Amino acid sequence: MKGSKSGISLVSFCGWDGDTLVLNILGRPRAKKTKFGKVIGHQLEIHVAEQPVRGKATAHLVRFLAEEFDVAETAITVVFGVYNVNKQLRVTAPRRLPAVIAKHFT
Repeated sequence: MKGSKSGISLVSFCGWDGDTLVLNILGRPRAKKTKFGKVIGHQLEIHVAEQPVRGKATAHLVRFLAEEFDVAETAITVVFGVYNVNKQLRVTAPRRLPAVIAKHFT
């Protein structure tokens, strides 16, 4: 995203800033199951099994992504969108890449 707060320009839903993975997310709260969805434009859709109340869905999303990337929750920073479906997250030194993201880099 040009002009994003992270200082890098993403031409897709994700990109690297050194050892940090930057993700543009389209959150879909109130899902039956938390799971990755499809790529929509410059965002990765993620279905979140939590209500969008006072940041609960974002907190749930961070826990989900921490497990998926095999990092501590503190390694994930919400750059913007804590209370919005449009989010940008930074994952510091992910030890594992989920398939939907790994295939983007191959």
